[in-house]
Amino acid sequence: MAPVRTRFAPSPTGYLHIGGVRTALFNWLFARRHGGQFILRIDDTDQQRNIAEALEPILDGFRWLGIDWDEGAEVGGPYEPYYQSQRLERYQAAAQKLIDDGFAYYDYSTTEEVAAERDAAMAEKRPFQYSRKWMATTPEERAKFEAEGRAFVVRMKMPREGACEFTDLVRGDVSFEWSKENDHVIQRNDGSCLYHLASVVDDYDFKISHVIRAEEHLPNTPRQIFIGQSLGYELPKYAHLPYVAEPGSKNKLSKRKLEKYLKNPDFKRLNEHGEEIAKRMGLQTSADTFNPVIVDFYELTGYLPSAILNYLVLLGWSLDDKTEDFTVEQMIENFSLERVTKAPASFDCKKLWAFQDRHMQALSDAEKAAGMMPYLQKAGLVADPAAEGEMEKLEQIVTACGDRLKTMGDIISYADYFYVADDKMEMDEKGFKKRLGTPESQAILATFRNHLSDVEDWTVEHLDKEMHSFIDEAGIKIGDLIHAVRLSVTGKTVGPGMFDCLAILGKESCLHRMDATLKLAQETFPPEAE
Repeated sequence: MAPVRTRFAPSPTGYLHIGGVRTALFNWLFARRHGGQFILRIDDTDQQRNIAEALEPILDGFRWLGIDWDEGAEVGGPYEPYYQSQRLERYQAAAQKLIDDGFAYYDYSTTEEVAAERDAAMAEKRPFQYSRKWMATTPEERAKFEAEGRAFVVRMKMPREGACEFTDLVRGDVSFEWSKENDHVIQRNDGSCLYHLASVVDDYDFKISHVIRAEEHLPNTPRQIFIGQSLGYELPKYAHLPYVAEPGSKNKLSKRKLEKYLKNPDFKRLNEHGEEIAKRMGLQTSADTFNPVIVDFYELTGYLPSAILNYLVLLGWSLDDKTEDFTVEQMIENFSLERVTKAPASFDCKKLWAFQDRHMQALSDAEKAAGMMPYLQKAGLVADPAAEGEMEKLEQIVTACGDRLKTMGDIISYADYFYVADDKMEMDEKGFKKRLGTPESQAILATFRNHLSDVEDWTVEHLDKEMHSFIDEAGIKIGDLIHAVRLSVTGKTVGPGMFDCLAILGKESCLHRMDATLKLAQETFPPEAE
């Protein structure tokens, strides 16, 4: 059996789409499962659409996810170059061979002339088939058309009888009637070659054994098989994966439909969560650059690569009807094309969130802290992570927050008050009014603040005892005090344990914040004049 070699071939025209990652993952798993090679080829034949700056985010996205490649962009390999823009002479040679052998021809038709034939076919309710009226197969015919000022393209001379039949490793036996295939253009007048020719030549030159790709490419397969057979190539095996669908729909997921997806409550919550974290890091966001359909979104907001991969592997594949959680090693060990489904797999934000939560809670507090520190740096909350006590403090915060921290980026939106200067603490306005909007509530907090000034043992256990002792002596309910205390030292109405907050912030900071909050409350909600 020939070595298994799979490939993923992104075009550098944008960011890494979550559906594309799923396709790349399946290729990568299949190659790793069979001890083969995974190749990352760059399909940059369309120079008008290519964006050089867009390639690096794609490569960075794969690196972040842990999807490494054996050959291809930046790592090289025995079949260099791996960029289609650098392989033009190879494609031109293949196009010329197809012409010489009668499988392709020079065509001198104009766009308008082909469109007119197409419109006529539509009006007559018959399948469109190009007449080949402007086909040139001899130098004399070419000279005649060129004398008229016509420019040529090279078209495949597709069969018009019979069918293209092949076995797809996901969809089984497939058949396409040749009569429904057009004479596809494979080379432009400027000598540049199009995707179908370039892809077939590359797959052959790179010795790709399995072309595993999205379902949308299935209709392309007959023309690519014809090109390969006409060039005398041994064909790869094909497997067409179900596409990743929109949330709650069977339509294909698209990065261009963010506004539509935000009508889905789960998708909206996912997006808003990411937007909040990005805002705290000072990132400029837009639908083009920060979108839950793009992998960058998850890296920037602090998702775990293991959670993303675990979720994506189940979009169109399953081991059985019950197993959901896989390590990367288990995915490699168990992956097979036989268990890939044909039906579209819907992108479920809620389920992705559940995977992230499970993978996050499986980490130790030290691992979480290590992953969260870069976010505190990016948000300007920690200047020097290596400074004495910084990591220990963060571990204390992570322990106190428990399972409330769902992503690495949550630390800057959920627990930022541990790092801001006392006089820079932001206040929850609604909670502020509810908990400190009356002279009575302000008086209770002020009295407790003075009580705390005499406390020496500033530990969680002792602070707990001190508060309960104060409540008993004052004859008040715990709710009359604890919410006001939390708000006065954190600015928020929710968070980790109240006594954990006091202990981590320290006595001096807590007293300072209480004083500032009381002053603000007295100025904002003064006693009513008698």
